[in-house]
Amino acid sequence: MPITDDLPLSTLQKYWGYDSFRPLQREAIACALERRDSVVVLPTGGGKSICYQVPAICDEQKMAVVVSPLISLMKDQVDGLVANGIAAASLNSSLPNEEKSRVIDRLQRGELRLLYVSPERLAQDGTIEQLKQANVGFFAIDEAHCISSWGHDFRPEYRQLSKLKEHFPTASVHAFTATATPRVRDDIAKQLNLQSAEKLVGSFHRANLIYRVHRRSDALEQMRTVIDQYRDQSGIIYCISRKDVANVAATLEELGYRAKPYHAGMSDADRSANQDDFINERTDIIVATVAFGMGIDKSSVRYVIHNGMPKSLEAYQQESGRAGRDGLPSECCLLFSGADLMRWKKMSNGQPAAGELLEAMYGYCTQSCCRHRILIEYFGQEFELQDCGACDVCLNELDQIDDPLIMGQKILSCVHRVGQRFGAHHVASVLTGSAAKRILELGHEKLSTYNLLSEHSKQAVVEWIDQLVGQKFLAKTGEYNVLGITESGKQLLRGELTPKLFKTAKPVASSSKKRIDNWDGVDRGLFDHLRAFRRELAAEKEIPPFVIFHDASLREMARVRPSSESHFRNIPGVGEKKLADYGAAFVEKITEYCTENQIDFDQAEKQPAAPVLKTKQKLVAGVKKKAFELFRDGRSIEEVAEMLERALSTTSGYLSDYIRENKITDPSPWVAHSVAESIRAAANEVGELEKLAPIKAILGDDFSYEQIRAVVDCMRVETDFER
Repeated sequence: MPITDDLPLSTLQKYWGYDSFRPLQREAIACALERRDSVVVLPTGGGKSICYQVPAICDEQKMAVVVSPLISLMKDQVDGLVANGIAAASLNSSLPNEEKSRVIDRLQRGELRLLYVSPERLAQDGTIEQLKQANVGFFAIDEAHCISSWGHDFRPEYRQLSKLKEHFPTASVHAFTATATPRVRDDIAKQLNLQSAEKLVGSFHRANLIYRVHRRSDALEQMRTVIDQYRDQSGIIYCISRKDVANVAATLEELGYRAKPYHAGMSDADRSANQDDFINERTDIIVATVAFGMGIDKSSVRYVIHNGMPKSLEAYQQESGRAGRDGLPSECCLLFSGADLMRWKKMSNGQPAAGELLEAMYGYCTQSCCRHRILIEYFGQEFELQDCGACDVCLNELDQIDDPLIMGQKILSCVHRVGQRFGAHHVASVLTGSAAKRILELGHEKLSTYNLLSEHSKQAVVEWIDQLVGQKFLAKTGEYNVLGITESGKQLLRGELTPKLFKTAKPVASSSKKRIDNWDGVDRGLFDHLRAFRRELAAEKEIPPFVIFHDASLREMARVRPSSESHFRNIPGVGEKKLADYGAAFVEKITEYCTENQIDFDQAEKQPAAPVLKTKQKLVAGVKKKAFELFRDGRSIEEVAEMLERALSTTSGYLSDYIRENKITDPSPWVAHSVAESIRAAANEVGELEKLAPIKAILGDDFSYEQIRAVVDCMRVETDFER
């Protein structure tokens, strides 16, 4: 088949079931097809793999070799390609000799479109010779930042890839990474000996990620605040040490959460088993060290928690970026303390480059400006939005203190009076009037700033000190992080500059006002039903569930509710092979559920996937607010649905939120008294309020799910009051 301009898009539609490319994917694909070297930087979730998988299929005369550092990542990608009907395989140390021989035979016969190898395997003379006999069109180097000593995860074995150009002079080489500053990009091109490399750098803005930063106090409760919002959904918790990993994982398991540890000190078998449980949805939470790359190719991670400050913004960008790779809203919560900075400094052995990275990371933790802006500007890009609408700062979750200038001056005055010779905790102790032995020995109880902030806790003062450090009014120097006043700090003392100081923040449960609503029109019961069915199929086939369909596709199925395979084909993520393999079975499950629950089929056809932006968030919030006003006026569910042009199921969900938030126990504005009494009786007979289907089975067709849900929601509020 000749390579035409429309071939990449038709290939994407045929094998992956998507109608459009994401930013820069088409340009990266063109580089591979035209054999022009390139460095491609796309954020995690930006679709890097499509950039080399699509051109490998388009060119039937040649094959592509993908260099990947992790066996688990290779396996996940190969499984996904095979499920889409694409000839792909991997060569790595985990394969039995018989399987290796089969792969080499397929390679020699020209049957493979993509071959995945590790950098160590590729460096072997035998592998080089085997590939020279094959018709290699290009090499794709995944996680290419590993080749640069300026990158956050340098790996010496990657340096061997510099010889690819010597061994394969006619093949192009394409470097892919999610995190690379301009200096790292240049170094990647230099180390790989790329010729006039095209540099394609996508936006680092992940609009679907909600960033929150909190000083670590009660870490377990802070983590549970996030976890409980996403119960039974996938999450990752990063810790600095292996000991922390083991403790956190064990504690969460004791509390009833499905959590498993993952770190380099575990045996290969245990680590692999825990990762498989996570990938295959047998466990919800992986607790891992930040120093160990997991290579988890899972798109449905709904939250990432850092129980400790990462060592750099590059590392944080990549680790937090594991959340929401399917484009759905996800949360990134960072818990830190000043001790984290000291731990990392000791581990870095005073290396200047590491110190710079740590200071930038600590500044992110302590600054009180838009989190998205800090990350994006760090990577050399401009952030045009005034308000991202997706971080604790822009969501107004941080309360500014009443007079930040006076507070800043008091703190800096104390730093000055102790001679700029002590750290944050000592300064905070002086300001809060501590009678500790060390304070008295030094005579610091006699200072004019002693007990000046006695009405505040020491923790609050330490946090304000860190905020002043993050805003460059104070600097921490030396092994013990001694505080010193900067030039900006001197201006603050003179009243020429005013800091932004916020009250001590606690993790907040994301309310409807603070979470991006991505369930509009989705039947949650059907989504859970399809998710369980997907898990069963995956277990039978011994593949990860996301290889069958991603969560984003399941949500669209639960929104559109296709009644035929022709309609099912229009769901994003349904290509020809998956339609043939799974279409009939999923349509049958959808039909059964919709018939049993009396909900409509074939809702609005699919819409192109787009980043969840603040404008959409405001739109959904505005619709819900209008619904609340109409319910308050006594409008029926049917009237509100018609006036807002929303499905009955969506409007019923708005009513559930209205009842819950306003603690309503009387459903009479929306359900006739006699009907409500019948529903109450049936619910009491069933004996639990979690599922509506058993109640519906008793009542029959004369009662709608909307009526049952309204009454049951009021009963739940009553139960909460009784408790």
